[in-house]
Amino acid sequence: MKIVVFIIAMLYMGACHQDDRTSTSEDIIQENTVEAAVVSVVATAVGDTYTFNVGISSPDTGCDQYANWWEVVAEDGTLIYRRILAHSHVNEQPFVRSGSTMNIIANQEVIVRVHMNTTGYSVNGYKGSVANGFTTFMISEDFANELANQSPQPNGCAF
Repeated sequence: MKIVVFIIAMLYMGACHQDDRTSTSEDIIQENTVEAAVVSVVATAVGDTYTFNVGISSPDTGCDQYANWWEVVAEDGTLIYRRILAHSHVNEQPFVRSGSTMNIIANQEVIVRVHMNTTGYSVNGYKGSVANGFTTFMISEDFANELANQSPQPNGCAF
């Protein structure tokens, strides 16, 4: 009986022990953040150009955390097109947004990826071509990260 009481007391003390480390709001955001992902890509011909409709799933919470753009990037890391997302999509997940027309060759392999204002680029994207279609693709964490500073850039968040 004494051993059982001792074990219960030790378990209780361990459960009540507080970590000496103080959590910051940045820690909490990092712990609760799930990365955004491209979930679909559909390309439509418009004359000699193409329009992309890109599906995004993101853990939007409002302007403090939201997917702020998707982009089409050449395999060599050249930015082909960026679609700015002017607001969060808290109650619309996943969501699809189309872009303007872009000049690419139908069989050119491209990468479609999403960027969040808090965590940067997602590794969950799509790769393919207009001619052959697009499939899910894990993007290297260091692929063309310098594009995050290239224009166009978001001009605030509406809601």
